[in-house]
Amino acid sequence: MPNRHAKKAVFLDRDNTVIVDMEFSTDLAELRPLPGVFKALRRLQEAGYLLIVVTNQSGVARGRFSEESLRAFHEHFLRRCERNRVRLAGIYYCPHYAEGSLAEYSIACDCRKPQPGLLLRAAREHGVDLEQSWMVGDRPADIGAGRAAGCRTIRVGNAEWTESDPRADFETPDLAGAAEIILRKDEG
Repeated sequence: MPNRHAKKAVFLDRDNTVIVDMEFSTDLAELRPLPGVFKALRRLQEAGYLLIVVTNQSGVARGRFSEESLRAFHEHFLRRCERNRVRLAGIYYCPHYAEGSLAEYSIACDCRKPQPGLLLRAAREHGVDLEQSWMVGDRPADIGAGRAAGCRTIRVGNAEWTESDPRADFETPDLAGAAEIILRKDEG
């Protein structure tokens, strides 16, 4: 039975879900939100969802950028969201990658999607009921993490999938479509 006092959230992958994938870059000038993202996020926010970004950032473990530059990039994105009347409850990232080039980050962990660690940590910190929540992303790892955490899942975009990849509960081209599904399903 859902906890009436717990919050509901939409967990969002970052690259190719909310912003254009930047291919191992934290260059602030390259930050480009996908079309319609802020409007979709505002709709979810107005419906009472916490908005939480959960993202694998193996570029840290690969030595492509530092955690400091990643945090600066995320701060820049948070300010951009605020200017568009969107409040993210948090951005959670995994800097690890087992085959990375920096030993301190080259580990197997429970926070790299498809492991649910980022979602579980965010849920604890924000009082989120995972059964009332959603995971939206464009890759099998996003859907796997959402399923492992107990969320309903939505796949956006058209990334390649194999028969063995986890299936999302719903599929749609973009975040606007995902917002529509979430709002429609939670009304009924």
